[in-house]
Amino acid sequence: MKFWFITGAQELYGEETLRMVASDSRKMVKGLNDGGRLPYEIKFTTPVTSDRAITKLMQSANADPDCGGVITWMHTFSPSKMWIEGLGILEKPYLHLHTQFNREIPWDGIDMDFMNLNQSAHGDREHGFIAARLRKPRIIAAGYWQDEETQRKIADFMAAAAGAAESRNVRCARFGDNMREVAVTEGDKIEAQIRMGWHVNSWGIGDLADMMKEIPDSDVGTALDDASRRYEMATDDIAEVRNQLRVKLALERFMKENGVTAFVTAFQDLHGMKSLPGMASQMLMEDGYGFGAEGDWKTACLLRVMKVMAKAKGTKGGTSFMEDYTYDLTKGSEAVLGAHMLEVCPSIAGTKPKIEVHPLSIGGKEPPARLVFESGESDAINVTVIDIGGRLRMIVQEIHTIAPLHHMPKLPVAATMWQTKPDFASAAEMWIRCGGAHHFVLSQQLTYADMKRFADIMGIECVRIGDGVCMESLGQTLMINDIAYRLGI
Repeated sequence: MKFWFITGAQELYGEETLRMVASDSRKMVKGLNDGGRLPYEIKFTTPVTSDRAITKLMQSANADPDCGGVITWMHTFSPSKMWIEGLGILEKPYLHLHTQFNREIPWDGIDMDFMNLNQSAHGDREHGFIAARLRKPRIIAAGYWQDEETQRKIADFMAAAAGAAESRNVRCARFGDNMREVAVTEGDKIEAQIRMGWHVNSWGIGDLADMMKEIPDSDVGTALDDASRRYEMATDDIAEVRNQLRVKLALERFMKENGVTAFVTAFQDLHGMKSLPGMASQMLMEDGYGFGAEGDWKTACLLRVMKVMAKAKGTKGGTSFMEDYTYDLTKGSEAVLGAHMLEVCPSIAGTKPKIEVHPLSIGGKEPPARLVFESGESDAINVTVIDIGGRLRMIVQEIHTIAPLHHMPKLPVAATMWQTKPDFASAAEMWIRCGGAHHFVLSQQLTYADMKRFADIMGIECVRIGDGVCMESLGQTLMINDIAYRLGI
């Protein structure tokens, strides 16, 4: 994936000035690419000086599957009426970079030729007006292009754009339906595909069971050797460990053959399976696949998108499917215990995961193998996408993860704990007020700002819960968002 660098100018200044515009733009593109801070390459494009050139370039960007987005910058003044049609048809993520080629003003040499060439200060304002007038979704990054902070802003835009590109290509396989009678994990798959690009379709669990029979024992043996190196073997039930590895290999093969990058399972639909896919699901999440338990396809798709964004960001920590289980309500130090029956991604582990086999009091199958560990300490977010009827809402809660306060010898699951912002009671009340689900994606690698950029690109509502947010301000935000949706704004 590459991002197209589009420099705006106009014919008014003459050929010599336009040659310098092109030369400076090339130097900027090379400098940004050589800086080592961007997750993707920037592609130089010839500066545009007319409406036809702009429209043609935007058409080409739309048609190029390798174009992750466009970055615009006005080196000189570029009359924005030229940009109306081009920006109007642009379908790719859009960053308006507000910078200038030179850092300092050449006090002793500055003349009108210099002023004609270096007009970003007001050229970008002209460009910004037309994007605002068109109500065009975009990210704006201001700062000197050689500075680390400015390059970080470009990198953050690229990560959000990568998430958007992945979102439009997510294919989610449903093995089993939504958990019976559960509301929040239901949703409008057509709306999700229209808005987010998520293709959600079902396959029979028997298809997976049949594929498991085709996995050679030698492949399972190789996977067992690898798992023994990656994790601590803490069980004698090697047969069940091999069973989970066979499930993992079969799922991996199925998804590659069908172009699938996310999947869901349901403990109420395990016909032909020996046990619920526990360790298999955990290992696939660690490899970057999206996953949702109990048929929760929205969280599975969201997890895949956030895995891609986190990889582009390159930040430490992990990103996992998660559920809030229970609370410790000790006054002044309230905390949430997060876990699931089995399926938590080991990317968030603060300790080396152990492979264990224990009974599961739900699903009616044999005891499944699972990876057991505790998470480390980190700032993080919990993110959920809910369907509130006709539109999608993303909720982002800012948290701080901590290791569980005590060991839990009778609860052999992967677990973490976190403290919510601004405080426990306020955060819980606001999450419930928004309609937040009990399944979500916990990420130590991404922030609210990352998810807001992604939501803006996708055109969905995004609500923050964290420091500085109160129930009154949240209620106003939800009301304004609802009015804007009804008015089609």
